Amino acid sequence: MIDGGLFLRLWRAVLYLALTLPTGPIQAVLLLVRSPLSLSFPAFYHRLCCRALGFRIEQIGERSRAHPTLYAANHSSYLDIPILGSIIEGSFVAKAEIAHWPFFGVLAKLQRSIFVDRRPGSTAQQRDALRDRLEEGGDVIIFPEATSGDGIHMLPFKSALMSVAEYRPHGTPLTVQPVTVAYLRLDGMPMGRFYRPFVAWYGDMKVGPHLWTMLGLGDITVHVIFHPPVTLEQFGSRKGLSAHCHKVIAAGLAGALAGRGPGREADAEPDAEAEDMMADVEE
Repeated sequence: MIDGGLFLRLWRAVLYLALTLPTGPIQAVLLLVRSPLSLSFPAFYHRLCCRALGFRIEQIGERSRAHPTLYAANHSSYLDIPILGSIIEGSFVAKAEIAHWPFFGVLAKLQRSIFVDRRPGSTAQQRDALRDRLEEGGDVIIFPEATSGDGIHMLPFKSALMSVAEYRPHGTPLTVQPVTVAYLRLDGMPMGRFYRPFVAWYGDMKVGPHLWTMLGLGDITVHVIFHPPVTLEQFGSRKGLSAHCHKVIAAGLAGALAGRGPGREADAEPDAEAEDMMADVEE
């Protein structure tokens, strides 16, 4: 006899594959014929996957209406991809090695992910890759922490990843929107520290065991908070922009975890302490 937890894991795994296997070829054809639907179809797919995996997404704030927009979000898990992908019709920026991963690498390519080499000395290459996509009018989603954290504390931002914000599409400042992703409740109850590592994926955690455990959890409520859009011109440098985005996203995360809603917005100008927190990457 199969216990309830194992049955839930198997059911969700089968449902996920049943959604993914037929939709992958559809997206491949849409990309091949350069159909405009190739931009919106991944969001439809991610919404189906989020429902199948038991995510209840609550959107707070208004998404930018400008195109292109650079979305900068905190990062605590590979689960951020379907969650943000279900709301934003955009391309993710991913590490170059992900392109060679079995299965998930293929999915990332179908999403039109932008693969970048994050080794020292590659800042210009990263900027140019992102700029090419933005010139097409496509929105781009980046995780400036450059790795995933524990879902409670945010890591410093790598401001080199924000260098693309210096680009001015059609002569106008690029819109940058900070976004907070917060995993809050499990089956309607606040998710304490015990359950948070079952959602957050960081350190030396293995993807397979972590995913198998996550599939056995109940319904997870996630807040996606869209903060007011800004431009680099408001802060004078990518470092100032990075500091502001970090401050705003961190305030949103702290407020959401404490049950205070989206949290108080950070001041328009980052303070000196916030700037010192940033891990500025100089090439």
